[in-house]
Formats: sequence, structure tokens, C-alpha cells
Amino acid sequence: MVEQLLINNDDYYVPDASQLVTEDDTPVDNFASEKQQRLLVSTLYSSLQNQTFLAAANVGIYHTDGQPPIVPDVFLSLDVQVPQNWWEKQNRCYMLWKFGKPPEVVIEIVSNKEGDELGTKLKTYEQMRASYYVVYDHTQQLSEQALRIYEIRGRRYFETTETWLEQVGLGLTLWQGKFEGRQDVWLRWCYQDGTLLATGDERAKVAEQRASVAEQRAAQLAERLRSLGIDPDTL
Repeated sequence: MVEQLLINNDDYYVPDASQLVTEDDTPVDNFASEKQQRLLVSTLYSSLQNQTFLAAANVGIYHTDGQPPIVPDVFLSLDVQVPQNWWEKQNRCYMLWKFGKPPEVVIEIVSNKEGDELGTKLKTYEQMRASYYVVYDHTQQLSEQALRIYEIRGRRYFETTETWLEQVGLGLTLWQGKFEGRQDVWLRWCYQDGTLLATGDERAKVAEQRASVAEQRAAQLAERLRSLGIDPDTL
């Protein structure tokens, strides 16, 4: 259980990281899931540049000594950072006893009925005390409900219809649009007013549009000055 890993004093057991399997090089993702994962992670880093957090896709979370890690499609952990030397064995994965807390949000993207997202994985994340567990079932493999959100209350998860995740100050929404040239329905982060966290490409496009508008206004001003007999190049 997770309680065994809580650090209360200087005399506690820390598992030997050299004995842990931190990667197995097994390809597990499909194109759609991989792109969805990248969208969720990249928008956090492009939009929350002044906040301290760790977001990752397909990185193992070690929650109990002697047990294999659970590997969510995406997780978000606030107020922590990857150690400087992330190539060292003990720094390659998310180990609860090292970071001192579980991630606030874990997300599973359903591709088939084999992942047991509403069974074993739900129980594991519940025991781990992740604040929110999100199941995105785009193709409705598990039910007619495409998006399920569970919030930890005490020791148990309770399903909620609230898409605003109060404890992390972010929301989730289903958005139909184009990401990296692919039109689809995507799971995306949003602010409380519904504004999406922008991708790097979206931010660049907005900046480009603003620069174009500024250039047009400057040209219009220069033309007006010339009509008044003033050479703008001499100003």
C-alpha cells in the first residue's frame, strides 16, 4: 500500500533503484494515442511556463515497493521537477518515495478493452491517491461515455461530471479541430472560462497574426503621413 511509502522521518526504507526496470523498450502506442498524449503534454509546457510541474507520457510510476510500475498515458504532478541528472537510474521514472507525492492527474486513453481502465488501473490509482483519474474513451470501447473523471475523496474515487479540476486549477474539454494536420475530437486542457491551453503552433500563429496586423497598421500610418506631405522615413 502507498501508506508504507510515506516519509515521516529519517529512518525509512528506500527501494534499490538499480533493481527496478525503468524501461523495457516495448512499443505499445498507436498513432492516435501517441498524438493525443503529445497534445496534452505539450500544451502544458507551452502555456504554463511560469509554473513548476512535471508532465509526461508513458513514464512509469513506482507506487509500491516490490510491485511493477503503472504507466499512465499522461500524468501531471504539480510543484515537482525532474532531477538535473535524469539519466541516473533512480531519476528515470516517477518514484513516489523520491518525489514525496503522487501526481495530481493521471490520464488513460482507451484503445481497446484489454487495459482494464475501469478495473485494475482505477484501483491502483485510487490506492496511489492521485487526485484525479481521467479515462478518455474516444471510440467508446468501454461504454457510451467518452470522458470519465474520478476525484479522490478520502480513500475512494468518486465519479464526477465536473470537468474543472479544482485542485490543479485546470479543466478538461473535448475539442473538435485540427492538431498537427489531423482533424478529430481531442481531449484538451482549458482554463475555467473554457479557453484552451494553446499548442506551440497555435501560439506561433497568433503571434504571426498580431505581427501582420501591426505591419498593416504601420503601413496605413505611413501612407497617411505621406498624404499630409510628411515623409515617415524622416521621423
